[in-house]
Amino acid sequence: MPEITLATVLAGTVVVALNAYVVLAGADFGGGVWDLLATGPRSGKQRDLVAHAIGPVWEANHVWLILAIVLLFTCFPAGFAELAITLHIPLFLMLVGIVLRGSAFSFRSYDREHDVRQEYWGRIFAVASVVTPVLLGVAVGTVAAGRVGVPRSGDFATDFLRPWLTPFAWSIGLYTLLLFAFLAAVYLTLETDDSALQEDFRARALVSGVLLFVAALVTLGLSGSAPLIRTGLLAVPGAVPLHLTTGIAAVTALVSLWKRRYRLARAAAIVQVSAILWGWALAQYPYLLPPHLSIGDAAAPAVTLRLTLGALVVGAGVLIPSLVYLFRIFKR
Repeated sequence: MPEITLATVLAGTVVVALNAYVVLAGADFGGGVWDLLATGPRSGKQRDLVAHAIGPVWEANHVWLILAIVLLFTCFPAGFAELAITLHIPLFLMLVGIVLRGSAFSFRSYDREHDVRQEYWGRIFAVASVVTPVLLGVAVGTVAAGRVGVPRSGDFATDFLRPWLTPFAWSIGLYTLLLFAFLAAVYLTLETDDSALQEDFRARALVSGVLLFVAALVTLGLSGSAPLIRTGLLAVPGAVPLHLTTGIAAVTALVSLWKRRYRLARAAAIVQVSAILWGWALAQYPYLLPPHLSIGDAAAPAVTLRLTLGALVVGAGVLIPSLVYLFRIFKR
């Protein structure tokens, strides 16, 4: 059994924060996808439902990404430095997308006049909601392929473009986009009592769920460029239970959608997405940046880890009750 160290606990906390970000903020991004793809006689109502669903909580959901970033650069500075340098282009573009998306959503939501300008901001919001998850997935795929942390050659294209311009990385980007769209469609079935709108998003959830399965097969087929992750997904202890959990949750979500049991579908979708994320983390353990930098080698001094863990415990005592209260107010 792997040794549990303070560095391992904090690395696991990073994954917990990413898990929360994916199941909460990921659905917000997915809402933007369906805003862009809103069609038919109810397209206006579909966009209004998306805005109503994400409006009260979308800013709060970003706290989980901020937490993951702060933990990375505080507790694993060597790994954070490699990520920020090698992937500075996709990460910068992802941050631009987050800012554009949030700003455009605010400008569209609080504009009193329904005019061309509001449609302009709405289009920026929707496009940024599509591009940003893809870039996030590309960054994850590049890390999983072991292309971050390699010695630099001094050539700009070799060091900063080729690592993330690979079919495998972009397949993970597409997979992430479909994952977020699937989550959003499932959640939106519970955000309205209008049966017609429920049917619209039920259909979208079923289609995106099937496409997600196809994308998973494509990603697996391209994973030859990420041998450590491929081996980890298929051979490491604990991989089989995670795969079974993912498969059972995926089938449960689709069957529940088909039978219009939307609350069960939402719970199953959350389990499915969480199992996928933890499967990735387990596959590359004990590496932070496989196969070059382990969690232990990337860790900050022990005193930094202890102080960070203490601050994390105190902060969680404030953060979690506040978020629970926020969601109880707006999502009851």
